Amino acid sequence: MRDENGLYYYPEPSDRNTRVYVKKGESGEVLFRLWQKDRPEVWERHHWLSYDILMAASAMYKSDHPDAKPLALYDMNVARVLLKDEE
Repeated sequence: MRDENGLYYYPEPSDRNTRVYVKKGESGEVLFRLWQKDRPEVWERHHWLSYDILMAASAMYKSDHPDAKPLALYDMNVARVLLKDEE
């Protein structure tokens, strides 16, 4: 799907209040950006991030929260399909 912020998917189809936006970076890498309806500061404070950066941040977060799954929102396969459809 697409809106004024760009191309996105719903990481949890039943939750329309959370979107993950995707785009290709200058060097062709897939970039992600999180949007949450009830937390606009998430969009404002966090810019476009590569999956490598997300994985590194996830590892740091999981060291303090071992049961957390911070990468659950970011699906590289879905992102690639969406971006391919845009070509």
